[in-house]
Amino acid sequence: MNTVAMLALMASAVTQQIPVDTVALDAHLRFLASDLLEGRAPATRGGRLAAEYIATQFQALGLQPAGANGTYFQPVALVGMTPQPTLSWGKPGSPADSLPYREAFVAWAERPEAEIAADGEVVFVGYGIRAPEWRWDDYKDMDLRGKVLLMLVNDPGLVDSTVFLGRILTYYGRWTYKLEEAARQGAAGAILIHTTESATYPWEVVRGSWSVEQFKLDQPHSPSIAFAAWVTENSARSALAKAGGGLNLDSLTRSAARRDFHPVATGLRASVRVHSALRRVESENVVARLPGRDPRRAAEAVLITSHWDHKGIGPVIRGDSIYNGAEDNATGIAATLAAAKALVQLPRPARSILFVATTAEESGLLGSEAYVQKPLVPLAQTAAVLNLDVTNVRGATRDIGARGWDRSTLGPVFEAAARAESLIVESEPDVRGSFFRSDHFPFARAGVPALSIYAGDDFIGRPKGWGEEQENIYNQQRYHQPSDEYQSAFRYAGMAQEVRVTVRVARAIANDPALPRWLPSSEFQRPQP
Repeated sequence: MNTVAMLALMASAVTQQIPVDTVALDAHLRFLASDLLEGRAPATRGGRLAAEYIATQFQALGLQPAGANGTYFQPVALVGMTPQPTLSWGKPGSPADSLPYREAFVAWAERPEAEIAADGEVVFVGYGIRAPEWRWDDYKDMDLRGKVLLMLVNDPGLVDSTVFLGRILTYYGRWTYKLEEAARQGAAGAILIHTTESATYPWEVVRGSWSVEQFKLDQPHSPSIAFAAWVTENSARSALAKAGGGLNLDSLTRSAARRDFHPVATGLRASVRVHSALRRVESENVVARLPGRDPRRAAEAVLITSHWDHKGIGPVIRGDSIYNGAEDNATGIAATLAAAKALVQLPRPARSILFVATTAEESGLLGSEAYVQKPLVPLAQTAAVLNLDVTNVRGATRDIGARGWDRSTLGPVFEAAARAESLIVESEPDVRGSFFRSDHFPFARAGVPALSIYAGDDFIGRPKGWGEEQENIYNQQRYHQPSDEYQSAFRYAGMAQEVRVTVRVARAIANDPALPRWLPSSEFQRPQP
């Protein structure tokens, strides 16, 4: 952002109030998290109701439809796969252990096929990472075609602060990367070993997230592994002990933290079967446009994104099977609608603003990936993406954060917008790798500068550490569980802060003559024309 634009943004803080209707925030959230919507899974009645509700709200605000055939919908073709897996493993010549589904493992097909069968030698590949820039290669050119790869989640920085980014999770630590790399190695499948520390969420999240219907984009896929699975730490430990040969999970984990690690044949053989009930369906992103006032720059856009989907109906936990997704992410949709309402009440900026409520985020950012593949505004003309995922329902804070603020020229814009709301920018390390886990990430990979805005943890009227404590409680007890429900105790002053900062950032970018850009130190860059 140039100096003139920055000064204009700072001056606007004095003269420009950002209206946020907190009563409407509560109403949106109460409806979207209702049991009537049955967890808002894509291509279900509840999911369609959510999408129609959002479209109706966009229409009521006077926003232009930005989807297909003059509608508010961008179709997203999906393949739904409800898995019924079995997994057994053991030493050849000895009885194999069949693991109890959901209690000790989950597994799913990585290909949209009704029947997947894979048998193979189990090879431990450490963290399953090839990262030349970090001088790290867990594979060491070993031929792993047809093998079943057993691997740790997270990256070696979790246990050695001198490698990678220490406890700040890189994309190499994400399970999505590990499956991609396993496919490049020609493996038959990949088994991830779960610990709460390395995954950053408990087994209940794994059980609930991967035993419900899984989705893939309905399109030709590059080569993939046949299946993927999670196993509990205890299951992996027991199987390795029974394999003999002096192997144990602790020693393998220690060796995986070194650069000289080589893949280890465990002596185990795994047999995995996944029967999937398939359905080819169409879901939708919900898209609306606030046109820019500048005839030349109106063809460019700032995107505000949030996902409307959640997990639907899944395994019963404490007597409840509806995964309502109140905080994740009915809050983000409520905040997006509030931002849209505020923006239509303010003078129109030079560039357009596009609101994109995405589908199938919980299945791997599929709605945003589908948008990136067929953008409604060319990516070269997309100035930036501002993402809202799990916004604040606990009260006003003194601080606010944005994942990616230090990666692009959006950082100073965000800082100025925060200052305009008397907020400081929180800069805690991203130990959960959240930058790689929400809808802004496919845009970032495609070269579009992006921020994912989130609440700070210094809550007004609360003791020091209360915000972090509440976040930990949410991650352990409600995240991706039926207990993520609407609560009458929700408080919206903090969400209003996030909305106002988002609006200020969006308007500043939309009025700046220059397009934002990634910093040279970032791994993301816009493709050259």
